[in-house]
Amino acid sequence: MPSASSATTNLIPSVIAKHRDALLDDWVREQLGASSRSGSIKESDLRRQCAEFLKLLREASDGGDPSNLDGDRWQSLKEMLGNISRTRGAQGFTPTETATFVFSLKKPLFTRLLRELGGNAEAVAEETWKATEILDALGLYTTEVFQKARDSLIARQQEEMLELSTPVVKVWDGILALPMIGTLDSTRTQVVMETLLQSIVETGSQIAIIDITGVPTVDTLIAQHLLKTVSAAKLMGADCIISGIRPQIAQTIVHLGIDLGSVTTRATLADALKEGLRRLGTELRALPGREA
Repeated sequence: MPSASSATTNLIPSVIAKHRDALLDDWVREQLGASSRSGSIKESDLRRQCAEFLKLLREASDGGDPSNLDGDRWQSLKEMLGNISRTRGAQGFTPTETATFVFSLKKPLFTRLLRELGGNAEAVAEETWKATEILDALGLYTTEVFQKARDSLIARQQEEMLELSTPVVKVWDGILALPMIGTLDSTRTQVVMETLLQSIVETGSQIAIIDITGVPTVDTLIAQHLLKTVSAAKLMGADCIISGIRPQIAQTIVHLGIDLGSVTTRATLADALKEGLRRLGTELRALPGREA
């Protein structure tokens, strides 16, 4: 009968080696019965993942301190778990369902440890606690990877939404229009500025119309953001016209003491377009029978 101290290092890998097939069968069965999304993974793929995990777990815990999961010996296993977490996250699994891949190994593994150690209560407690620490740490690791992957996806989607919500439209040769909808904050202002400046460079436009008809309100911060964008466009050789100045917004700007005197403003996008065409020396005439 191995002592608790000698079992601390070698029993888990030896149990995995000795009962590998039985462990694999019981573990797969546990997962198929526990996960509501088990049908999203083919049983053959699940068995392959479990077999690979057992192999890597045996190698990582064989020798040295098995509780130190920051060591190099655990990297291959953690990489595998990271791939599983990201894949299952993309398939719609929850963090709990993903972590169950690891936690569901406890029952089959503890059962074999108990059989191996028989009546040695101290050794059973030692090995069970050690296995619990390892599997808990690995299960939590899958949750951390899952959350990081989800946060990264959300951040990318937010960036894409910002870009889509600030389209720059070429409305005439030399004239760009940037219709804005929603609240304008620092992050969105940066996207607006970069998008507008890039479009000015690509098209060589001389006029940029920023339409704030869809902006619900204008405060000091938003006005500052607009002025920064206008200044940046001027440095690129384009004049800016701000359209969509409704009576309520005009009153708010005056009340706040915001100085937009250096910026050309118009009430509507149509008025701003007319002003832009005038600056380019382009004249619009009404069709016969139509009013100008």
